[in-house]
Amino acid sequence: MPAPQPELPEPAHPDIDSMLSRKFGKEIANYFSGSPLNRVSFLRPDHTFLSQALKHPSTSFLLFNKLEPLVKSPTELAYAKYSDVQPVIGNDPFAKTEEELVKEYDSSTYIPQLVFLGLDGHKEGLIYKDHYKGAPFFALDITPKDAATAAAEALIKDVESKGLSFSKGRMHLSLPAQEAAIYAEARHLLDWNARNPFCAACGYPTLSVNAGFKRTCPSKDLAASVQNAENTPDRPPCATRTGVSNLSFPRTDPTVIMAVVSSDGQKILLGRQKLWPPYWYSTLAGFLEPAESVEEAVRREVWEESGIHLGRVVIHSTQPWPYPANLMIGAIGQAIPGGEEIHLGHDAELEDAKWFTADEVRVALRVGTGGPGEPAGPEYKEGGLRLPPKTAIANQLMAAVVGGFLGGEAKI
Repeated sequence: MPAPQPELPEPAHPDIDSMLSRKFGKEIANYFSGSPLNRVSFLRPDHTFLSQALKHPSTSFLLFNKLEPLVKSPTELAYAKYSDVQPVIGNDPFAKTEEELVKEYDSSTYIPQLVFLGLDGHKEGLIYKDHYKGAPFFALDITPKDAATAAAEALIKDVESKGLSFSKGRMHLSLPAQEAAIYAEARHLLDWNARNPFCAACGYPTLSVNAGFKRTCPSKDLAASVQNAENTPDRPPCATRTGVSNLSFPRTDPTVIMAVVSSDGQKILLGRQKLWPPYWYSTLAGFLEPAESVEEAVRREVWEESGIHLGRVVIHSTQPWPYPANLMIGAIGQAIPGGEEIHLGHDAELEDAKWFTADEVRVALRVGTGGPGEPAGPEYKEGGLRLPPKTAIANQLMAAVVGGFLGGEAKI
């Protein structure tokens, strides 16, 4: 039997009636969204707040080793406390202000990457300035590196001795929805910081600020004074220190993913890649390109991959995808009459593309979903259509189409 697929997160205020809900149906919150955390982004530069959050008894630290999260099981994350991580991060990395840290920047000193994720207001915890309440959550990269190697290795050994482990593999689609959202935020930010240790403008090392959500290129580097014959730590001028572009922000890559419906509304176009197991199909997808609207990207990608010409395109829902930094923009597009002939000669990405009836897709959504290589449900018959699990936005797009989305029936 396949492992049960986790439930999707609840959208915001699902029980409140509105004109939008009556017209477009219930909002879809896709897997990796629906975080229980209030990010309180305006408090990230406030080191008084961060210092208190760091050491509060209710605070949880999600640990990563080589971008692999610490887990109790495939369905449960594991968390550490301040006393566990203090040997790795030091007593308080927020003891000084951002301005002081930038002035005293020394690129030769390794600083373990720490990211403030937010406050869980559903739990008792920190109270700051009367308004901001909840249990703080941080993410910490404890990959053994440089000066922190010994402390990190000791912490890894300690948590593994307690029966915990760092989850292997890229996908973590078995976590409960809220934990999956916390994991997604943490992984995205840790990965971005790890990929951007140098300034894109001048090539010099950068410093993580804003509790892990920004990187800055300091004008001075104390490490440079050791090697500089004039004994000055000043760096050459950098474009990122002028005007408003004085910081580097986390990257998000927009991706379009679309359910393609025939002009008569009776069939759905699905494709498959060469590496997928037999019978496994999904919706088409591709990256949004510069100076291109979402609708244009949907039409372009569908034509390039399948030869199908689309007319009207509507946006259905979106899904953060932290591998490493995608936002999947889910759309539904309808082919134009006379533009439904499949042609795979433009782009070699797909091995096959086919039109499936709504009934075929409806049955597959009920009995044939799962990740590539995973077993289907007990009612599945060999040779039948296989589709992605409901944790994938592709599943939700197909479910919307067969559930009456195009007819305005809002059965989703």
